[in-house]
Amino acid sequence: MTTTASVVRTALVGSVLRITIDNPPVNAISSAVRRELKAAIEAADADPAAKAILIVGEGANFVAGADIREFAQAPQPPSLPEVCNRIEDCAKPVVAALRGATLGGGLEIALAAHYRVTLADAKLGLPEVQLGLMPGAGGTVRAPRLAGAAAALDLMLTGRHIKAREALSMGLVDRVAEGDDAAAAGLAYANELLAQGAGVRRTRDAQGLADRATAQAAIDAARADTAKKSRGLFSPMKIVEAVQNALDKPFDEAVKLEREAFLACIESPQRAGLIHAFFAEREVAKVPEAKAAQPRALNSVGIVGGGTMGAGIAVSALDAGFPVVMVERDQASIDRGRANVEKVYDGLIAKGRMTAEAKAAVMSRYTGSTDYAA
Repeated sequence: MTTTASVVRTALVGSVLRITIDNPPVNAISSAVRRELKAAIEAADADPAAKAILIVGEGANFVAGADIREFAQAPQPPSLPEVCNRIEDCAKPVVAALRGATLGGGLEIALAAHYRVTLADAKLGLPEVQLGLMPGAGGTVRAPRLAGAAAALDLMLTGRHIKAREALSMGLVDRVAEGDDAAAAGLAYANELLAQGAGVRRTRDAQGLADRATAQAAIDAARADTAKKSRGLFSPMKIVEAVQNALDKPFDEAVKLEREAFLACIESPQRAGLIHAFFAEREVAKVPEAKAAQPRALNSVGIVGGGTMGAGIAVSALDAGFPVVMVERDQASIDRGRANVEKVYDGLIAKGRMTAEAKAAVMSRYTGSTDYAA
């Protein structure tokens, strides 16, 4: 039996119902993917011929995350949390076979499955913080249950990507398979599980937070570090609070609170600005002139203002070998600006990292002026 849908395909392979997400180029989670994936899971759960379910991505990636273009649109059901909860609630073993990008909502789908096998080329992560967001489909609740609070918080607060072997050591996946065929690796694992008589194994029941004292210490450390390093940012502390809820609250309540925090991040102007920058950086690369453009030669640097920031820019330019002209409003301000620059180099001399002769050579390329024409 094979059926075809616009972005999700299903095929019964022996006793395993294979669900393939096919939404080029990176299998992003659009509203159509959510809708069709949920429908495929429900149909597989009801199909007596299917004894296990496999979720795999078409091509080089599992799922690279949400389609962030939809964040500015009215939400379309089902939500990703609904899809993930339906996967986890399935009465038959669900295996996720990962390769390539398995990021954000893609990893949340995988965490909702009962078993996870990955190829060595996979890169996993929950990088939402880099867009002013946080995981919003159970990631802050499931990841700590599998990997522990400390590892999960590090993953979410840095937004870093990890390779398959690290994911295995953290407990986020169950095995790393050889080869380059995720579907074959997933089918082999699913059939092995069936042969063993393995049943469902829901992440909500994992014991990564069982040692409450250790988990609380990790959360407290993350809270203090986030207050220091991410001051003024909205989503990092929301992530810490969500993991605290994962420790303190029943699973379903923690997932609900996570979703509320995620939607608050969606409404944040920080999220809007960071996503604007995300798309802007990619659009710049598409400008036709960019391919043929050649950078102008940079011969000297002019800096307006000799305060702490201006002095820091001046030092960077001088260290790069450029002549620097610092423009100020009067001679007294020029003198203060020069003193600010010299203070940096005097500090290096005091630490033995620079000689007086080297400072003199650098400062010979520095000029102060009250004339913008300079």
